[in-house]
Amino acid sequence: MDLGLKDKRAIVTGGSRGIGKAIALQLAQEGVDVVVAARGRAALEATAAELATLTGRRIVPLAVDTSSKASVDSMVNQAIAALGGIDILVNAAALPGGISSASRLDEIDDAQAIEDIDIKVIGYLRTARALAPHLIANGWGRIVNIGGLAIYRTGRPIATLRNVGVAAITKNLADELGPKGINVTAVHPGATRTETTDAAFEAWAAARTSLGRIVEAREVAAVVAFLASPVSVAINGDAISVAGGSPGTIRY
Repeated sequence: MDLGLKDKRAIVTGGSRGIGKAIALQLAQEGVDVVVAARGRAALEATAAELATLTGRRIVPLAVDTSSKASVDSMVNQAIAALGGIDILVNAAALPGGISSASRLDEIDDAQAIEDIDIKVIGYLRTARALAPHLIANGWGRIVNIGGLAIYRTGRPIATLRNVGVAAITKNLADELGPKGINVTAVHPGATRTETTDAAFEAWAAARTSLGRIVEAREVAAVVAFLASPVSVAINGDAISVAGGSPGTIRY
């Protein structure tokens, strides 16, 4: 299937490593020019050089702190200038698993909880807010928000909260922007193999999927590429789990 992505232009936040990097690579392989945005300049530049060599597409590294409106607005403006416009935004700038490891009320640290929400939920809103006028003017766009499977689980209240927040903003943005040609969706990965995954974590994850193995970052990226494409037009405001299936649960 031709996804119709050739010569589209994308921003992938959190694009220097992990799932974000895999998404940037997949989009570039589909013919997209990509801005990879994250905090660390050295990792960004290394990733941009690597992906450009692998794909032959233009990969632009831009530093951003998504907890800062000024930083986000500057990054988006630079991205538009560098690529001559932006068609796709993938929000993936968040610490996998979150900052807060609290499993009980008495373990919750207010500062950690607020930082988690600020980066993953409000940070996603900041980038969408900065880019939306440009997408509206063009009459077409895609925004894909990376959430997490913790949305469906208890035991870590802040992890659940931040992913529920991602789902909530996704639906709100979809209702507002959908009539203007901009689809907004969410993807909820579970445990995923990235460049930092060790054997113990892989075995732990494999025992918790219907596939019987850990999901690869490139497999998450393939779903995101579809959602970022013109052929996904019938999906708007919804969330897709990309976690290999959760044994014993039914969610329809």
